[in-house]
Amino acid sequence: MRHQPRRLAFLILAIVLATACHCLSQQASRINGLSFVAPPKAFDQNPMIDVLEVNANWISVIPYAYTRPGRSEVIHDVGNFQWWGERPEGVRTTIELAHSHGIKVMLKPQVYIPGSWPGELTYETAKDWEAWESAYYQYVMIYAKMAADLQTDAFCIGTEFRLSIRQRPAFWQNLISEIRKFYNGSLTYAANWDDYHEVTFWDELDFIGIDSYFPLSNEETPDVDKLSEGWHGIMRTLEEYSSEQDRKILFTEFGYLSVDGSAGKHWELEKNIKSRSINEQAQLNALEALLTTCSEYDFWAGGFLWKWFPNGHGHEGYPERDYTPQDKLAEHLIKSIYGRLTD
Repeated sequence: MRHQPRRLAFLILAIVLATACHCLSQQASRINGLSFVAPPKAFDQNPMIDVLEVNANWISVIPYAYTRPGRSEVIHDVGNFQWWGERPEGVRTTIELAHSHGIKVMLKPQVYIPGSWPGELTYETAKDWEAWESAYYQYVMIYAKMAADLQTDAFCIGTEFRLSIRQRPAFWQNLISEIRKFYNGSLTYAANWDDYHEVTFWDELDFIGIDSYFPLSNEETPDVDKLSEGWHGIMRTLEEYSSEQDRKILFTEFGYLSVDGSAGKHWELEKNIKSRSINEQAQLNALEALLTTCSEYDFWAGGFLWKWFPNGHGHEGYPERDYTPQDKLAEHLIKSIYGRLTD
């Protein structure tokens, strides 16, 4: 009996160490990601060096397709019409290069709607819906099979199709089922920040994916503490939803423009973006509040910063105002916080 206190002490120590290991494991598995913009041409320098320099451990590779409003088509891999990084050759090269540097990959085929966005995509007849779904299925399967072949760590089945998930959930359930037949990585879907709760098939996926553009403040340069208060409110709501769905939440996109009021409604800020006043501090404050606050919650799997231009290529002519943190105050912040989250 005289050895019981010692045994109790060892037991307590074991529990403490196990808890510490669990916390470290949770922290080490955090996705510190960058949304990789497809470059127009093949890499002239190794872009993964810069990825590692900011302590990112994942990238999302995004081969865009196009659907014109009112047309039941998904246009992709059309020769010189699309950039090298959006075509299968470029996508494969990017994934292989990332893996060779120990960087994990989420492959995220995404549809661009000129003059609109995927959330507004809809059709009046079942025939038109079925034609688009057939085209989308063929497009996504090309990359799902590539994901299986290259053993990507995650695959995103779609992004921000608000009306489609409401009106045609069976299509998405069937798509998931078909991909599961040959792909063994993690699957997610990227819901818009305001409709993730309308997705009915989270139980068939591995993560709840959210494009996290929650508007928090219209101030030109919002204070970090005030933004953090807003994030705690959001995260408490998301924590409850994560528990209900028994799935961790992944921010399939998050980010802020480097302009005045960047923590507000990004879709309004993007209008006439070139005339917006540059404000790197606003971007930095918003990113600091998001990353430091969200990382306090175990249900948060991490996320992919929107966006990162490999070797500075692929931007639309206004990188100084765009979401990228590259060559801005926020780049040092990302390096520091991503470094802490993986230590």
